[in-house]
Amino acid sequence: MPIRRALLAVLATAVGLVLLLSFKPHDVSQAAQPPAALAQKQSGTTPAQGSTPAQGTTPAQGTTVTGDPADTRWGPVQVAITVSGGKIADVQVLQAPDGNRRDIEINDAALPILTQEALSAQSAQIDTVSGATYTSEGYTRSLQSAIDRAGL
Repeated sequence: MPIRRALLAVLATAVGLVLLLSFKPHDVSQAAQPPAALAQKQSGTTPAQGSTPAQGTTPAQGTTVTGDPADTRWGPVQVAITVSGGKIADVQVLQAPDGNRRDIEINDAALPILTQEALSAQSAQIDTVSGATYTSEGYTRSLQSAIDRAGL
């Protein structure tokens, strides 16, 4: 009898571990918005099809500098900054993880917070948004890249 109990306990533990290790934190069954739609949503503008802010362009507000894309576990994050008067006047998100509905939900909440923090701090030394750690880290890496390119 004790051998049966031990065997049953080992089997139950093995099944539990297999189920736990196969758990996926993201719902990948939903179609996602393309990165261009996310950039439009963040900037509030409607750029022409296929257009993104180019490094070194000079709109009326200042110079737009694009940071390097930062690869994260869930996908790349890339930002562009607009520099005016030696300060960061605007931050636009060009790419963010959008492979599924959960990624989009997380980024819809986190990216405006990160942008506001970057504008307030005028640097990439900003807090990570809880629940969006990978996006926050990618955002700050891309932001630092753009700041370095801008010479700030």
